[in-house]
Amino acid sequence: MSTHYILEQEFQNCHFEQDAIKHTEYEKCLFDRCDFSRCDFLAVSFIDCVFNRCHFDGAKINYVALRTARFNHCSMKDINFSMCNKLLFDIAFHHCVLDFSKFYTLKLKGTSFIHCSLIAVDFMNADLTEVVFDQCDLYRAEFAKAIANKANFKTSSNYTIDPEQTKLKKAIFSPSGLKGLLTKHDIVVE
Repeated sequence: MSTHYILEQEFQNCHFEQDAIKHTEYEKCLFDRCDFSRCDFLAVSFIDCVFNRCHFDGAKINYVALRTARFNHCSMKDINFSMCNKLLFDIAFHHCVLDFSKFYTLKLKGTSFIHCSLIAVDFMNADLTEVVFDQCDLYRAEFAKAIANKANFKTSSNYTIDPEQTKLKKAIFSPSGLKGLLTKHDIVVE
């Protein structure tokens, strides 16, 4: 099947149906208030694209390339990012809801999660080196076997991380967040 190539276009208030964007490459495109929740992404590439106030809740993203993709104020619940193409994978999230999404085994080095809801997100076995979690809610997020060296958790909350199962060398935490590192020891911090 041939691939469609779309360069420097803006999409506003579009509702994409299930097969609407399969086998398409978007470069330097802007998506504003678009609904992708019904889409089955297959062999789709987003290169230098920006998504503002878009909905992806429950979309299936298989073999999607996200190369310098920026998501602002998007709802992306229950998305399995681990199925993305790992070559040149580069994403950033600002004010997004990513609850129940999966990033396991991905290399997220240097990724920014700014003011995001990351409730019950799966970061197992992910490379979170130098990732910034700025004012994120990490309630029930899973970090087992992740590498979070130099990651910044200083302004985030509700995380529980087992330092025996997660590499945290030079990771940054606030004093109030230290209780999230001690939970398994059943220690009360007041």
